[in-house]
Amino acid sequence: MRFTKPVLSLSAVTALTLSLAAPASAITFGEPDNGEHPFVGIMVALVEDDNGDLQPGWRCSGTLVSPTHFLTAGHCTFGADAVQVWFDEEIGPDSGWPSGGADSVSGTAYTHPDYDDAAFYLNDLGMVVLDEPVEMDEYGALPELGYFDDFFVKRGQNKQEFTAVGYGLQRSMPEQTGLTEAELERRQATLRIINQDAAFGEKKAGNSVLFTNNAAGGGTCSGDSGGPIFVEGSNVVAAVTSFGLNQICAGTGGGYRVDTADDLAWLATFGLVPSTGE
Repeated sequence: MRFTKPVLSLSAVTALTLSLAAPASAITFGEPDNGEHPFVGIMVALVEDDNGDLQPGWRCSGTLVSPTHFLTAGHCTFGADAVQVWFDEEIGPDSGWPSGGADSVSGTAYTHPDYDDAAFYLNDLGMVVLDEPVEMDEYGALPELGYFDDFFVKRGQNKQEFTAVGYGLQRSMPEQTGLTEAELERRQATLRIINQDAAFGEKKAGNSVLFTNNAAGGGTCSGDSGGPIFVEGSNVVAAVTSFGLNQICAGTGGGYRVDTADDLAWLATFGLVPSTGE
């Protein structure tokens, strides 16, 4: 399954706002980003209602890869009539969340032309073109073609670590337990590769990667969809967070590769080219 796109109903918005004022709980899925990745933001997809008015639909994470280009997952942009993006480390009550305000930037959503919502994992890439530039000292970088290939070795032999960044749930539990943690805060987690293209029977088609997801190093969950998975110590977006294999976000998490020929060709239509990063 893909990570559920959290629907921003009025009750959900209220709960998320209240959680910002609650005492911080133990960190079980990652740690606060502490300003390390200011170019990673949170987006809300806006959808037209029957009256033609834009209403908050769902939220995802993503990466600013140029002053006006916000890279995310295809299932995050699919069906969005407009988008609002924030880059604050914590989304506070005065941010205009979730409809947009002085702290957010509006944009237009685009989805990979071959994206199929019934098989999202095959082309799970999206782009938001912002209506005005966001100037930063650094941006995320696109990977070179086949960037991921050298990381696929026998399990246990690959010691390369990756950094996932996003604004997703810190803990996802059944509703009746009351144990879900959902602060709107940018966090990061340390991941390692488990294997490639195994979750949906793709037979090594080269589309996705399974990563670790545990309390020790952290992992990804609902709301992290579209957020970057960097090679640790770099700003290269090797993959975007795409899916989980269970509702409690435990065990494994999936990333969609950005380094394939068709994805890079599509990104080039926006004037974006690969970079070796830092």
